[in-house]
Amino acid sequence: MSTTSFAVLTKARAKFGKILTEKDYTSLLACQSVAEVMSYLKSYTHYSFALRDINEHDIHRGRLESLLRQELFYEFDSLCRYDSSISSGFSQYVIETIEVEQIVRFLILLNSNSTEKFIYQFPAYFSKHTKIDINRLANAKSYSELLDVLSNSSYYEILSKYSPDEKGRLPISEIENRLYEYVFKNMSELINKNTRGSEKQELLDLFYTINDYNIFSRILRLKKYFSLPPDVIKKNLFISFCNISPKTIDMMCNAESSAEVFSIMQTTHNGGLIDKIGYVYASDISPRVKYRLAKKNMYFSNNPSVVLISFMFIAETELMNVICLIEGTRYKLESKKIQSMLIF
Repeated sequence: MSTTSFAVLTKARAKFGKILTEKDYTSLLACQSVAEVMSYLKSYTHYSFALRDINEHDIHRGRLESLLRQELFYEFDSLCRYDSSISSGFSQYVIETIEVEQIVRFLILLNSNSTEKFIYQFPAYFSKHTKIDINRLANAKSYSELLDVLSNSSYYEILSKYSPDEKGRLPISEIENRLYEYVFKNMSELINKNTRGSEKQELLDLFYTINDYNIFSRILRLKKYFSLPPDVIKKNLFISFCNISPKTIDMMCNAESSAEVFSIMQTTHNGGLIDKIGYVYASDISPRVKYRLAKKNMYFSNNPSVVLISFMFIAETELMNVICLIEGTRYKLESKKIQSMLIF
């Protein structure tokens, strides 16, 4: 292992050692107000530096989330600056993921004729890290204008294949899948090209298993909440890079109930994880699997790139826990209810 690769491994694990502990979560769940939550985070956790200038008695949830996401982005970016085999590719993966998130958010607003809200929730810090003209995007009022803004981007080819229906609505779920498929394809090609041996296998296993559970969760959701027919469900899945066989995916899409989907998933190579993660809601399964795999890698992998991306997944999960704690406390939810939504 090179000196720079060892530095990535060491720094990522050092940051992992500072994540919130079970004791921290117990203390945060005992807080009676958002101000108390903020005060604890500022006084006793690694968030103290990021929150140093924040008034805990007067903070907007959107502003706080944006600030913490900014801190996470720069923290990960700083780790990617080290000369590990695919760190620059990970950095691009993060950038593309955020770009896709923002494009999908714009499409959702476009479907509801609310595009004027886009700029108010856009992460301002990200503007200098993307080639997308954010001001032009924020001022787009139609799908054709969106395509014009993105005409020189790598997303144009995907988006240009779609158009609004007679009611002016777009198939957002299908578009979202195609966009994330593009991001995943780039990452998969990077892994296959620049890694080998255990590093390559661990990375592919991590990403493919995460996608297995994303497919599983989406099938459950589309069946339960939208009652879509099997062919439409399959069209809304991202199945290019997964461990689940086409036959098994067809079986899940054709299943008559959620229980049957669960049973089929548990027969797959990675399906056994369902019984090991302690989920409360079906929607929790995918993120809990992602967290479990990433945490395992932090302890047992000796590959810097695996530890690096695993730390990112863990840090993202922790950030969502913090937002959940703040929102749950703001709306006076019972601590047990809030705890059931946390992943740690």
